[in-house]
Amino acid sequence: MVQEVTAGATPGATAESRSAGAEIRRGELAAFLRSRRERITPEQVGLPRGRRRRTPGLRREEVAQLSTVGVTWYTWLEQGRDIHVSAQVLDAIARALILDRSERAHLFALAGTVDPSPASECTGVPQSLRRMLEQLEPFPACVQNSRFDLLAYNRTYRLMMCDLDKVPPEDRNCLWLAFTHDEWRSSLVDRDETIRLMAAKFRAVMAEHVAEPAWKAMVKRLEDASAEFREIWARHEVVRPGDKIKVYRQSRVGILRLASTSLWTGPRQGPKLLTYTPADAETHERLERLHAMALAEGAGAGADPGSTAEAAPAAV
Repeated sequence: MVQEVTAGATPGATAESRSAGAEIRRGELAAFLRSRRERITPEQVGLPRGRRRRTPGLRREEVAQLSTVGVTWYTWLEQGRDIHVSAQVLDAIARALILDRSERAHLFALAGTVDPSPASECTGVPQSLRRMLEQLEPFPACVQNSRFDLLAYNRTYRLMMCDLDKVPPEDRNCLWLAFTHDEWRSSLVDRDETIRLMAAKFRAVMAEHVAEPAWKAMVKRLEDASAEFREIWARHEVVRPGDKIKVYRQSRVGILRLASTSLWTGPRQGPKLLTYTPADAETHERLERLHAMALAEGAGAGADPGSTAEAAPAAV
């Protein structure tokens, strides 16, 4: 990857911009905490209102009491002071302020701290998105989460690398299949480079989830199953996801040259719609043949005729 360097840029300027960014985040964190504190009534948390309450919502000392955090420490947070806050303290504050999943994630993001108890990724795929998968046919498309679990796919994608309906739901994970499933691996024309990049993408995304048991369990499962994965994982390579031309060897129709595009359906690290469009006329014709085969064979086990298949996330 080529990095663009501005003429005259210095390390000091970079450090200064980072410092300014940290200061902005502290200010945002302070304002967010104040807004959440002021919306909660004493009655909501079992505290007496009292007669002389002038503060909207809770007082700072009441939040400190509810979260068992020192009053001075909490006050510094609301003042945007440059202090380090542990995940345990943030967790206690989140509970005291009755934050929902989105608010909790925002709190930890502003504090620059990994949430030790993040909300589980939603694995349900809306009906509207499943209809979109169907409308994209004969082009292959799937919904995939940030851990490479296949959450849903259309009929063409079902047959592109292997028959996914025959793969146990707990194994429908692209990284797992790329290292352990013979037919899936055979479909990768440049297999060595493909699996290296997949592992590097996984490591880069995992930086946002290092404390989550499901991610660590996924790595452990792959290390136990594949010496090849262990060797690649030990390199500590990282790469950002990107759209590119991918080449597959489909066992029944031949070589497929496809342009892949990722469309996120929510937060950047959440589920995404992954689409594949033909890079040439020959691939277009082969996709139409593959789609016809999928239609002739039916929707597959567990899916209604004419619908997309919906897969369970890989068990980790």
